Amino acid sequence: MSGPSDLTQDVVDFVSDVVDAMGLDLEVTTETMADHVRINLDGPDGEVLLRRKGEALDALQHVVNSAFRDDGEGQRLVVDCMGFRKAKDRELQQMAAFLVERARATGLPQEMGPLNSYARRIVHLEVGTHPDMTSESQGDGALKSVIIARREPPRERR
Repeated sequence: MSGPSDLTQDVVDFVSDVVDAMGLDLEVTTETMADHVRINLDGPDGEVLLRRKGEALDALQHVVNSAFRDDGEGQRLVVDCMGFRKAKDRELQQMAAFLVERARATGLPQEMGPLNSYARRIVHLEVGTHPDMTSESQGDGALKSVIIARREPPRERR
């Protein structure tokens, strides 16, 4: 069984091989976060992965997830290029925080989406920082919406 540093090196080697095979000049580095390892790609060919709203980056993320399934250690792998995903994560967090405040002010549930599983996770984590609010994924398939609403107070027992 390989340790986290071995896994990280295996992922770096794999991603380096993939971007080399694509003919892209990109440097691969990693950051170990509390709940994931971020694989960062930087270099003159980064825009190739970011065209069409980052479709190629999403595809590379999917390939990495398929090649390195979660082994139960809880370390998720996040592939980013030139800070694109970090910026998108911040946008999702800000939008979720905005909808939390809107749901709080109006008392009405707010819908966000459709979102892929990675984006839904970002939203659920943000909503989770507000103890009086709750979030739930709804829909079928890979793209689902997230419903943000006030948490129902516990019912009194008689």
